[in-house]
Amino acid sequence: MAQATSNKESASGRDVTINIRAQRRQRDLIDQAAAMLGKNRSDFMLEIACREAESVFLDRRMFSVDAEAWEKFNTLLDAPPRDLPKLRQLLTTKAPWEK
Repeated sequence: MAQATSNKESASGRDVTINIRAQRRQRDLIDQAAAMLGKNRSDFMLEIACREAESVFLDRRMFSVDAEAWEKFNTLLDAPPRDLPKLRQLLTTKAPWEK
């Protein structure tokens, strides 16, 4: 059941504050990424934190499949990995903030 909106809520619907302490370089990194997406720091951090929180929940779910799907899944897992040069390059290139 949805909760009724309180008169105390701001125009954006946000009614609580979350505070965190960070190092200057972390804040600057977050600000740069947010700017690249046209977002402010708060919107960027809230969106990313919620996405990660949802991922935590999804990672802890159990999935059921029928025997045919299970066999197909195991066949894919047992197959040798494909060579993906662009993926190899991505995984071996330092991130811009690590240079």
